[in-house]
Amino acid sequence: MRTAHLRAALPAFAGAAVLTGTLLSTPAEAAGGVRIHHVWFDSPGSDNRSNKSLNAEWVQLKNTSGSAVSLKGWVLKDASNHRYVFPSVRIGAGKYLKVHTGSGSDTASDKYQDRRAYVWNNDKDTATLTRASGTRVDSCSWTTRDPSDTYC
Repeated sequence: MRTAHLRAALPAFAGAAVLTGTLLSTPAEAAGGVRIHHVWFDSPGSDNRSNKSLNAEWVQLKNTSGSAVSLKGWVLKDASNHRYVFPSVRIGAGKYLKVHTGSGSDTASDKYQDRRAYVWNNDKDTATLTRASGTRVDSCSWTTRDPSDTYC
């Protein structure tokens, strides 16, 4: 008898999970589908703090959802709390967005932190993406076992 009630309840429960999207989604999907996709934490060549070298250090986000997501006020930070606050930025459905450490002209696919020093540590660090409210959306960590970049 108990098994019959459980079987009857499961389709309704599964339907609720599909409709709400909260029970079956990953943290990145629950946050609008934006996630940290790839981090290049050790720019090629010597670390000479040139703008070219600083811009070769970046974090790439990916919007895995089917619609554009506003990142206004969202924060990308490292373990030492170096923070980049997104201005009024939208990432299109299925699109990528790189956040470079150095200076440059922002485009739809590349944003620049305008820093004069490196953010991401080569030996170990964690990139964390949060909403403007402070809610964690995604994070990606690495250690010296990763050569110079990591896919998250």
